[in-house]
Amino acid sequence: MKKIYRDSRGRCSAVVSDGLVYAVATDPHCADGVADQTRNSLRELDRLLAEAGGDKAGLLQATVYLSDISNKPEMDAVWCDWIGPKENWPQRACVGAGLENGYLIEVVVTAKLL
Repeated sequence: MKKIYRDSRGRCSAVVSDGLVYAVATDPHCADGVADQTRNSLRELDRLLAEAGGDKAGLLQATVYLSDISNKPEMDAVWCDWIGPKENWPQRACVGAGLENGYLIEVVVTAKLL
């Protein structure tokens, strides 16, 4: 088992076990607006998956937490540009949730190593 740690106290950002990557990403810069936070979170997710030995083509499942679910269409536009062809599409859910102050989005995924 491999763990990837970032600046979050009490948790790691990714765990690799039995050919799967379990990762969570937020915007490390806490940018203004859900579109920018989504772009930054997905860049962070790309980085975590690469460090773990995978990429978005291996995504199996994703849960997107939004501090305001009415921002889903704006997040979706960025997500759809990022995710690419149907072959990359994971099972995905979007949930409205109370997030840490300033954070508008948090993305949790499970991916297989390719």
